[in-house]
Amino acid sequence: MAPKNVAPTRPGLRRWSFSALAAAVLGMIGCSSTQPRRDPTGEVFPSITGESLDGQKVKLPEAFAGRPLLLLVGYEQESQFDIDRWLLGLQQAGVKIDVREVPTIPGLLPGLLASRIDEGMRSGIPREDWAAVVTVYADAGAIARFTGNDNGLPGRVLLLDAMGKVAFFHDRGYSVGTLQKLQQAIAALGK
Repeated sequence: MAPKNVAPTRPGLRRWSFSALAAAVLGMIGCSSTQPRRDPTGEVFPSITGESLDGQKVKLPEAFAGRPLLLLVGYEQESQFDIDRWLLGLQQAGVKIDVREVPTIPGLLPGLLASRIDEGMRSGIPREDWAAVVTVYADAGAIARFTGNDNGLPGRVLLLDAMGKVAFFHDRGYSVGTLQKLQQAIAALGK
C-alpha cells in the first residue's frame, strides 16, 4: 500500500516527459540551418566521413571509387519509412548496385550523443545490415547544402557514377515510376 499523501508514480509519464524534453533540446541545439532543396545532378558529391553501424569509418564517395553507388539520405527519423520503401522496391526489382543508407544528423549535441543514437539504430536493424548504414554527424552540413534539407521527410536518392558525380537525384518520395527511371539511369552507367 502506498503511503498517504504520496501520489503514485507513473514511470511511463516521467519517461515521456524526459523524452519530450530531450527532443526539444535536440531540436533547438541540434538543428543546423535549413537549406533549400536543390537538384545536384551533374555535380560531384562532397567528400564526407561517417561511421557504419558496424563501427567502420567510411569516406564517401571515395570508398566506392570506380563503381556506381546509390545513397539513400535521411534527414529525419521519419525518413526511414521512405527509405525502406526504396530498399524494398530495389530488392523486388532485382537492382544490383552498392547501396548505403546515410542518416544525416547535424548539430553539436547529436554529435556528442552519436554513440547513443547509433546504438538506438542498431537495435532496430539486423546486424548483417549494419555495414550498409553510414551515419554522418560532423559532415552533415555538407550533405544538407548539397541536396537541401528543407522538408527533410522524404529521403534523398542519389545515384553516383564511378567518379562520384550525381547521375540521378530524387527527393519527393518513393514511386514505382521513379524507381523505373532510377533503373534506367543505373543501366546507362553500365554502358
